[in-house]
Amino acid sequence: RKPLGEIARELEVDAIVEGTVLRAGHRVRITAQLIDASKETHLWAESYERDLRNVLALQSDLAQAIAREIQVKLTPQDQAHLGQVHPVDPEAYEAYLKGRYHWNKRSREGHAKAVQYFQEAIAKDPAYAAAYSGLADSLSVMGMWGVLPPGEGCGKAKLFALRALEIDSGLAEAHASLAWATAHYDYDFVAAEREFERSIELNPRYATAHHFFGFCLGIMGRYEEGYTELKRAIRLEPHLSVIRFGLAFVYWCGHKYEEAVEQCKKALDLDPNSVQAHAWLGVSYTAMSLYKPAIEALKKTVELSQSASVGVACLAEAYAAAGYTEEAHSLLEQLIGTSQPRYATAYFIARIYAALNRNDEALQWLETAHRRHDWMLPRVDPRFDGLRSTSRFQDLMNRMNFP
Repeated sequence: RKPLGEIARELEVDAIVEGTVLRAGHRVRITAQLIDASKETHLWAESYERDLRNVLALQSDLAQAIAREIQVKLTPQDQAHLGQVHPVDPEAYEAYLKGRYHWNKRSREGHAKAVQYFQEAIAKDPAYAAAYSGLADSLSVMGMWGVLPPGEGCGKAKLFALRALEIDSGLAEAHASLAWATAHYDYDFVAAEREFERSIELNPRYATAHHFFGFCLGIMGRYEEGYTELKRAIRLEPHLSVIRFGLAFVYWCGHKYEEAVEQCKKALDLDPNSVQAHAWLGVSYTAMSLYKPAIEALKKTVELSQSASVGVACLAEAYAAAGYTEEAHSLLEQLIGTSQPRYATAYFIARIYAALNRNDEALQWLETAHRRHDWMLPRVDPRFDGLRSTSRFQDLMNRMNFP
């Protein structure tokens, strides 16, 4: 194991909290100690024991005790957040944690397991708001990447997020879930921004809210704000690969392709099987006209995603841009042919046609994407620069409701 001093330097902190958790039946005991990392001396130690149904209250007590020891002044929002804890069925809580673990992987298998665990948590405790938020996030991401149709993805996610807020209107996770689904399904970026700001107000240390908000700011063309939010998310969760991908995505939105490639590589250092990082590494290389590494990265994307439509479409676009039209048309047929059983994301099909210089078809598929509520990036996507002056594209931009 790494020395405490090395861990502290990596995390840029002065002190480390160490602890143990012992579970026996329906009781749980946490022993925690606060250690000065430079001197490796104990500053404070305490043990807590609770019924498992009160595990969230136990976490709150521990956080407040540590804050008192290091003389941190909690804001009113912090105090309210720590004070608003509800009993939860222990098995539901465990299923929820497993769901978030698999969701953070963002793999094809991880998505399916996350949905399964969140549904299990809801079945165990129908009043557990966080489980509805987790299910919403899983469905949203699956819909965006073409694993589910938009109505089954972000459309249903909105309903689950609203259900979470009915149960607990002060749950930061639920406000972020609603914002994410609203932005990508309704294209209501004003309402989404309002919900993101409320989420961050309720829990400024919720990394996913900063990640999602920064991602959406990038789509809106507000790159500098997007970089700021993603960097905040990385400071909060430095070892999550998917957040590094988020920063890469926003750099791509800002046409900073070298920086996007760098962040994709950092994401892959954390998780070599990250579908999103391989995908946007390929998309960024395509934007730089570096077609060989683009095609290699996107072939890996298709393999890891089990041929999810976004990955296949991005590979087809790279082939088209590189002049391999036969390969591009072959993949295009896989996506839109009558034998294709999976949902094909219309927006990314439009990108293939644009790379083939078939602008009428590209515009037609863009309009289809908007009608279907697909994940769309028309304000920032360099693939459509040649269409921006057309009346059809400008009409589409007006209907996207960008602020």
